[in-house]
Formats: sequence, structure tokens, C-alpha cells
Amino acid sequence: MFERRVVITGIGVLAPNGNNKDEFWKNILAGKSGIRTIESMDTSKYDCHIAGEVVDFDPTPFFNNHKEARRADRYFQLAMAASKMAVKDSGLNPDSLDPHRIGVMVGSGIGGLSTIETQYQNLLEKGPNRVSPFLIPMMITNIASGMIAGEYGFMGPNMCITTACATSNNSIGEAWRIIKFGDADAIVCGGAEASIRPCGLAGFGNMKALSTRNDSPATASRPFDKDRDGFVMGEGAGVVVIEELEHARRRGATIYCELSGYGTTADAYHLTSPHPEGLGAKKCMEMALRHAKLNTTDVQYINAHATSTPVGDICETKAIKSTFGDYAKNGLLVSSTKSMTGHLLGAAGGVELAASIFAIRDQVAPPTINVDNQDPECDLDVCANEPRSAPIKAALSNSFGFGGHNAALLVTKFEG
Repeated sequence: MFERRVVITGIGVLAPNGNNKDEFWKNILAGKSGIRTIESMDTSKYDCHIAGEVVDFDPTPFFNNHKEARRADRYFQLAMAASKMAVKDSGLNPDSLDPHRIGVMVGSGIGGLSTIETQYQNLLEKGPNRVSPFLIPMMITNIASGMIAGEYGFMGPNMCITTACATSNNSIGEAWRIIKFGDADAIVCGGAEASIRPCGLAGFGNMKALSTRNDSPATASRPFDKDRDGFVMGEGAGVVVIEELEHARRRGATIYCELSGYGTTADAYHLTSPHPEGLGAKKCMEMALRHAKLNTTDVQYINAHATSTPVGDICETKAIKSTFGDYAKNGLLVSSTKSMTGHLLGAAGGVELAASIFAIRDQVAPPTINVDNQDPECDLDVCANEPRSAPIKAALSNSFGFGGHNAALLVTKFEG
């Protein structure tokens, strides 16, 4: 049972630098940033004025009608859109499948923050009778998984995992376990986030976690660079369809790659800071390698969590060097696509897994842009400013979240 192989057959992406998977990947390889001055709210009273917003996005086509789209929180709009993109890309036909064998696991780190804000304002200013009856179903983080399943009639395993910035990776990884265990044949999984809101910007800003390079938004997210001053908030959604190999073969699905390994651990160290030596991250990557039955030198590329924070990037560098030894500095390619998207929080892992899949498909490692003065404590080959053509058979995608949550996914070139 546990030898069931799991492959990826569909991808859906909404990111600050691309409203579909192809546009996103084209702009990633071109080093095009999606970070700009925030347009969705007045930031004059905030220290940070920049973020990675999804622009020119109309949710209506992804819902049954305008009213349904309007009643959905923005995070759910993004989740539904990316899920529909992924299902369409996979060629899954609900009418010809056993609905009890198809699941949905699309999580969110924060959920319906815009709904909470607007409805709480209604409560304070207009009284309890003016709070929307849709408040609860609009704000809860599990509503995306539930309603995506309802859209297709998928009646298999369904849940929402919330592990901050590790949400997408944990959702995809636990879906992988369910398929390996034999309780589903395919699962729509990933994450969505829409927290570029007054509370979100104030909360992260007052933690002094955000970059304040307001005069140059496109260069503000600079992982591994000595002059980095914090991360840049982003929003979006990254969803994949993962599927048991024989199930995919029977219906003639196009297979992007194999999802071969998954690791998840806890730092058990601090509220927001990673372990200073990256011990939890190291164990997480080792677990993913063990599940995939790969040696460290079998991995050619890592899409790093690397958010552009002074402490976090160094801790992840230590974890990678501790895990991969001398190979970490001699042959292993590492990059952070957050340099172009900002940090999509609970959606980050899904979007970055897509980049890792395309890196294998096209045999090219995406760049880390804005590396003008690489931090000597981040002494890895970070594909500074330019993509790198390379034979990539296996890629690791890291996501680490507040609370010490670590999750890594390992994808490999599909070989029948």
C-alpha cells in the first residue's frame, strides 16, 4: 500500500507576477518582480507601503454567478480560481470518477482577514444587526476546501491545514500521505492567502518584519543579500492536483513530475524565530530525502523558504549546509523566488512548488533577483540575478512558518 506512487497532473497559480501558471513562470525566468506600491489600501500611516498584490484579477468567471463571487472573501476567491485552473489543467472529469476517491485540501495561514475587518467595523459603527450573516462562512479558513469540493462533488478526504507559512506544503504533503495510504486516488491541494489588509500590514509591520524600502519596491525583497531589511507581503494561491500513478495513467493524464518525498517537523524553539542552527529545518529536509529514498547528491535544486529576513535566511543556509555537507556549496543550486513574488504566507509553498516543477520540466533553476552584495553568511550558489540551465532531476521546496512549523516537498523527474 505504502509503495503507491504519487504524481502531479495539474497546476494552478495566481501570483503577484502572473495570473496563471505560464505567465508566472515566464516572469520568474525573466526576473520580473510583482512587488509594487500598494494600491488596495491607504498606507500613508504605515511604515511599509509596498507588497506583492495580485492585480487585474476578476473572480467572477470562477464562480457560478457574480453574487457568489462577491460573497466570497478574497482569499477564497484566489483559492477557487487556482483550484479550477489546476483541475482543468489536470483533465480531471468529475463525471467519470468515483467522487469518494477524490479529495480537497486547500489551506490558508490566516483566512478571511478582509471579512473580519469589514464586519467588525460594521459591528462597532452600526451595531450587531448589521453584521453579515455570511461573516462566519466567509472568514473561516476551511471554507475554501469545503466549497471547492462542493463545486465538483468531490466527496473524498477534505480538510484545511493551517501552519502559517508552511500551510501549502503541509497540505500537499499530508494529501500525499493519504494517497500513499490508499484512502484517495487524487487530491486538489495547496494554499491561498489575501492578507494585504490594514491589520495584516500593521501586525507584520509592528513586528519590524517587513522591508521599508518603499522608494524601490521591485528591489525590496532581496533574499541572501547583505542589505536585506525584511520580507515583503504577498498574496495569491498555489494549487496542484496530485494523483496515484496508475489512476493518472488509466485516464491518460499528462504527468508533470513525481511527488517523491515529504518532511515535516517542529523547531520547538520560539514564537516567531527559527532555530538558530536550523535544526528543525535540517530534520525536515532529511525526512523528505528519506521518504524519496534519495541521497543528498541526488538533489540538484532547492527552492528555499528564504524570505529576505536578516535571521531567517542565515538559519536556512545553516540548515542546508548541515543537511547537504560539502555538496551544498559545490553543485547544489538554491534560489528564492520570493525575491520576485514577496512572501505569500500560507500560499507560498504551493506557488513555489510550481516553480520547482517547472525547473525540472525546463531544466533551469530560477534566479534570486536583487542579490547585489551576497551575505557571506549565506554562502550558497543562489543563482544570483540570472536563471541557470542545469540537469535537474530532483528539487526540494522548503516552507517554514511562525510557531516553528517546517515542511519540505521533494519532486523528481517522472520516469515510468
